[in-house]
This record gives sequence, structure tokens and C-alpha cells, in this order.
Amino acid sequence: MRKDRLVTPSYCFILAANFLLYFGFWLLVPVLPFYLSEIFHASNSTIGIVLSCYTVSSLCIRPFSGYLLDTFSRKPLYLLAYFVFTLIFAGYMMAGLLTIFIIFRVIHGISFGMVTVGGNTVVIDIMPSSRRGEGLGYYGLANNIAMSIGPMFGLFLHSGGASYTIIFSYALGSCVLGFLAACMVRTPYKAPVKRAPVSLDRFILLKGIPAGFSLLLLSIPYGMTTNYVAMYARQIGITAETGFFFTLMAVGMAISRLFSGKLVDKGMITEVITAGLYLVSICYFLLTACGWLAEWDMTFTAILFFLISLLLGIGFGTMFPAYNTLFVNLAPNSQRGTATSTYLTSWDVGLGIGMLAGGYIAEISTFRMAYLCGAILTVISIGYFHFKAGPHFEKNRLR
Repeated sequence: MRKDRLVTPSYCFILAANFLLYFGFWLLVPVLPFYLSEIFHASNSTIGIVLSCYTVSSLCIRPFSGYLLDTFSRKPLYLLAYFVFTLIFAGYMMAGLLTIFIIFRVIHGISFGMVTVGGNTVVIDIMPSSRRGEGLGYYGLANNIAMSIGPMFGLFLHSGGASYTIIFSYALGSCVLGFLAACMVRTPYKAPVKRAPVSLDRFILLKGIPAGFSLLLLSIPYGMTTNYVAMYARQIGITAETGFFFTLMAVGMAISRLFSGKLVDKGMITEVITAGLYLVSICYFLLTACGWLAEWDMTFTAILFFLISLLLGIGFGTMFPAYNTLFVNLAPNSQRGTATSTYLTSWDVGLGIGMLAGGYIAEISTFRMAYLCGAILTVISIGYFHFKAGPHFEKNRLR
């Protein structure tokens, strides 16, 4: 067997597990704002707070999960988190009060923070290092395919009159199948390690902080997009099925996987990230402009709206494997979990801010202004990466 062989049974199983986990996750993302509004009569700002509880709890566990995964056997921790994540979908169906729903949401976020770090770390363990960029690209593609099908499926169920119990049941069933696939993954033997003294760099990859800040700025508008784009479309008068926004965004991510991972494996990490940053920034300014263009020509605006989703997918899909590889290349092998945790923590902090800020800005103004703020943040991210994060990576990279 070739030592650099990427496609193995375990790799296929973890791709399936990742897809099914994210399918259950993405199925609910665009539906939950409607659920909170229709069932609990929550305001936009309250919706933002409730949704952000998930991300806040997720990012709180990220640093500790990286430390645990670097210290103990990774697969059992990954499976435990996956099981809890799956179980919470059943809890949602029993949440009759907003307070109970928030409690389940917090637990769900904690398990999500652990299972995503575990999955990313396990997949790095089972793939050859020479094809890491490509392998992470396909691993992320499983998420992207779930993103293309999940939100559209969830919105179709909702617009078709399906009860929220049925929608939650689909998410639960998806993750049950994913958990079974995760159980089939075979990981290489990991010798027991001597626990390093507890210090800050065991929880956060300090050398990854500059890149993490750049990523955080980028994920704020992304958080606004995934949670509020359907409401934004309704607000400006777009009547087309907004589930296709997520589908086209995921198609764009899939297209980017055809070249981004291979470019990363050739060492073009900062170049790939820079190209993606510029494309995403342009897209968010265009998305903001849709709010004004809708008053001029609704047909043109709808076409532009869905074109933006495709280009956003290409931009983010280009950057994801590059950013992931950047963090891993800054860390020794013994800190892969910490590197992955720092990468995902940076992303989650921005998502949480985006959910909170998006709902708050929409409450006092409009979603159009929320996306304008997000577009400005992408420009700041470009400047920071160009002058600080990129040069810092080139100076401190280990491989």
C-alpha cells in the first residue's frame, strides 16, 4: 500500500461522519430563527442572544478540548462528544420553555466544540502529511455538501408545513447514522504522553493568535450570513426560495476544493488566503448593495443575490483548508489538537459576535446595515493579514 494513499476505509468513514453531523447541524441553522420567533415569540435581538449561546459555549470548550485530545486517546473523546451532540436533538423536541431550550443549546454548543476539534484532529492523524491540504479540503467538502443540502432541506420542510418536531427528527436521524460511521474509524496507535505542565500554550497556540484574529474578523459576517440571510432576503423583498443561497454557496465551496487544497500542498498558503479574502470582501459589499438595488430592480437583485452566494462559497472554500493548514504548520505534532482548537476557536468567536451583532443591528436598524458592518470588517481582515498575520506565519512556520 502506498504510504501517501489518502482514500482509505477510515478516511471514508470519517468523511461520512463529518457530513452527517453537519447535515443535522445545517438543517436547523436557517430554521431556528423562525422557530424562536413563531414558537417563543422572540425578538430579533433575543434570537441573536439565544443562537449565540451555542457558539459561546462551543468556543469556551475549544481550548480544553485541544488539551484533552493532545493528552488522551482521541477517538473515545471524539465519540463521546458525538454521542452527546446527537442526543441533544431529542432534547429540543421536549423543550417547552425558552429557558429549557437555551440550556439544551448551551450543552449542544459544548459537545459541538469538542466533536469538531476531535474530528479535525482525528482526520489529520489518519492522513499522510504530504497530502494534508488536499485531505483537509475533501474533509471540509463533506461539510460543504451538507451545507448545500441541509439548509435547503430544512427550509423546504418549514415552508412545506412540516412541524418542528419532524424537522428536529430528521436532524437526530442524520447524526445517529453519523455516530455509527464515526465508530467505524480506525485511528493509529497513540502512545501515552507525559502530561505537560498546565500553561497557556497547552490551551491556545500562541503563535497562531495573529492568524486567529484575522480569521475572527472574517467569521463575523459569516455568522450573520448563515443565521440571517433568509430574513434579510425577506426584508428586502426577495421571494425566491432562499434555501438555494446555501446550495449555491456550497457549490462554490466544492468548486474551490478542486484547486485550493493542491495549491496549499505546494506551499502557497498565504497566497490562497489572500485571494479568498479579496473575493469575500467584494461579495459582502455587493450583498449590502442588494438592499438598495431591490428598490430599483427586484429581478436583477435576486440574480445578483444568488450569484453572490456562489462567489462567497468559492472565497470561503478557498481559505478554509489554507487557514487550517496554516495553524497546523505553526505547531509541533504533539500540539495538533491545540492548533486545531485555536483555529476553530477563532472562527467560533467571530460567529458568536456575528450572531449577536447581526440581530442587534437589525433590531435598531436593518440587516442591510449589519452586512455593511460585516463588509468593513473583511477589509480590516485583509489589511491585518497582509501586514501582520501573513509575515508572522512565514517567520514562525515549522513546515
